[in-house]
Amino acid sequence: MSLRPRSYSRPTLEALRLLGAQVRLARKQRRMTETELAERVGVARSTLQLIEKGDPKVEIGLAFEAATLVGVGLFEPEASTLAPRIERLMDKIALLPHSIRRSPVAVKDDF
Repeated sequence: MSLRPRSYSRPTLEALRLLGAQVRLARKQRRMTETELAERVGVARSTLQLIEKGDPKVEIGLAFEAATLVGVGLFEPEASTLAPRIERLMDKIALLPHSIRRSPVAVKDDF
């Protein structure tokens, strides 16, 4: 069994590169070194470099933490507006079925 390298869509790669560039710009504007930000995030400097390059293999939580620490907004300009949006989404999710399964038998509806 051979493992193929994972491929990502162009929008995914572009979004990661955008986030990485925003982190790098904000870090430099705050006059932080890579080492300083890496220590605050709790990762190695090489991992921070991967975040800033937009590498898709970096955990999303680490990328978000780096972005938050340098002041890059995630989804909304104000972090305080995320909680109400999350609550509305959770209300919508609560209205959907708990689990979704494929129908094992094809329905015959030709009368």
